[in-house]
Amino acid sequence: MKLIVDFDQCEANGICVGIAPDIFELDDQDYLNVTVTEVPDDRLEAVRDAVAQCPKAALRLE
Repeated sequence: MKLIVDFDQCEANGICVGIAPDIFELDDQDYLNVTVTEVPDDRLEAVRDAVAQCPKAALRLE
């Protein structure tokens, strides 16, 4: 599945980083970076959890 981030909505709260630090990271200026666009099958459950818990609904899977 493809991970989409709406950077206009993202506040870089870091909840996703806590859930899947191998997929999401915050840089030195607290901007969200995503390490993949196609989510590996073995990480899909964690990314779905991050999408569900995003307080700004800035993440989605397609």
